[in-house]
Amino acid sequence: MTIITVSTVGFGEVIPLSDAGKIFTSLLILSSLGIIAFFISVFSQQLIDMQMHFILPGYKQKLKFKKMENHVIVVGYGRNGQQVVQQLKDYNETFVVIDQSHKVVADQPNNKLNFIEGDATTDEVLEKAGIHKAKALITSLPIDADNLFVALTARSLNPGLKIISRAASESSEKKMKIAGVNSVIMPEKVGGAHMATLVAKPDIVEFLEHLTIHDVHNTQIFEIMSNDLPPSLHNKPIRELGIRASSGANIIGFKAPDGSYTLNPSADTPIIDGSKIFILGTLAQIDAMKKYLGEKYG
Repeated sequence: MTIITVSTVGFGEVIPLSDAGKIFTSLLILSSLGIIAFFISVFSQQLIDMQMHFILPGYKQKLKFKKMENHVIVVGYGRNGQQVVQQLKDYNETFVVIDQSHKVVADQPNNKLNFIEGDATTDEVLEKAGIHKAKALITSLPIDADNLFVALTARSLNPGLKIISRAASESSEKKMKIAGVNSVIMPEKVGGAHMATLVAKPDIVEFLEHLTIHDVHNTQIFEIMSNDLPPSLHNKPIRELGIRASSGANIIGFKAPDGSYTLNPSADTPIIDGSKIFILGTLAQIDAMKKYLGEKYG
């Protein structure tokens, strides 16, 4: 009777039960309660998992974007946007992709935390992507007007942001420059010039294609900021770096603090504060240069 009462079965013994019958009935009631409790717990867990499936990714995404800094924001995940993302991955750059298409964002299960669904012309979406801490924004939308609006919005939120935009016409290029876009890329123009060069000077194109900053190729271009060198080398001539003698790599370019470039700079060129040096070499030469600089200045 105690088990019947506690389990709220709600009826008494219809007929007197033997001791064995009472034990059997008690076990039946307790096992039934256990089975019911198990199914309730499983069902509840499924409901909780379903809720967390929607809530947790959003929470993780907000937390991830909040911690981001010096990252790149890519607007539009079309053909150009996908190429941009692939290159950024090769460069080990941190990035966030903004696209209005729900299907595009939903089809990125492995990189979902790097994608934001929304309109990049609005302050809220750009702020969600960490526009204030980003170092660059690349907008590759198919319509020039949309790219222009994105650039204007981004520039108003982060005056120091580097903005690169795609454009289809020269008139749009001029407007984007006025809007504060740092670099305007016209894929059709670049592609046409590349195809013409393949006909006129194919060997030059093939040679240039071997020059890259990717680690996956044998030859690469490396850059050294003057600020990364010890103060004792500031305003000293390039020859005192000793890069060619120590590694075999060559200094092929120099960028002055005012943004001007010098190709194949003289060995007497001083390493001015805020300048940058570009080095060309094989993977082995670049590695040797890094080790040399690390041992000498590290």
